[in-house]
Amino acid sequence: MTLALGTRAPSFSLPGVDGATRALDDYADVDALAVVWSCNHCPYVQAWEDRMMAVQRDYGARGFRLVAINSNDAERYPADSFEAMQRRARERGFNFDYLLDEDQSVARAYGPERTPEVFLFDSDRRLVYHGAIDDSYDEQGVQVHYLRDALDALLDGREPPVAETPPVGCSVKWRN
Repeated sequence: MTLALGTRAPSFSLPGVDGATRALDDYADVDALAVVWSCNHCPYVQAWEDRMMAVQRDYGARGFRLVAINSNDAERYPADSFEAMQRRARERGFNFDYLLDEDQSVARAYGPERTPEVFLFDSDRRLVYHGAIDDSYDEQGVQVHYLRDALDALLDGREPPVAETPPVGCSVKWRN
């Protein structure tokens, strides 16, 4: 079951590719927090990675953080192993935290169905936007920037113009 709008962010404490453990409380000082379900192998995630980095770069100074979480079963999908995550983050130069949810407990708490899938929280860590990053797999075809529009509204003290969209991407790879 996916989190409902207005719900508080479930707590987490997960290892990051940088060697540090990150918890929800580590982001207490930011006005907006996007928790994005991600992975390495999904072509949809790969298509959106540059946009994820651009959103972090463009909004970071305004009190925003993007955190990517990989909950995929690495036994069935070795490309999503922690070592592969570290390599991808290094090679791509990720400017956001990339965390591993090996036991899938955080995914069960949030309820993502897809990678990438965005959960955007306000300063009280209440869910204000859930869904896709934007409306196109192809960056050149983007017409609606859902996450950016939600961030602009949130950081300006307004409600996001669109609060929920269907996530698009690969399914989360659950353990059997």
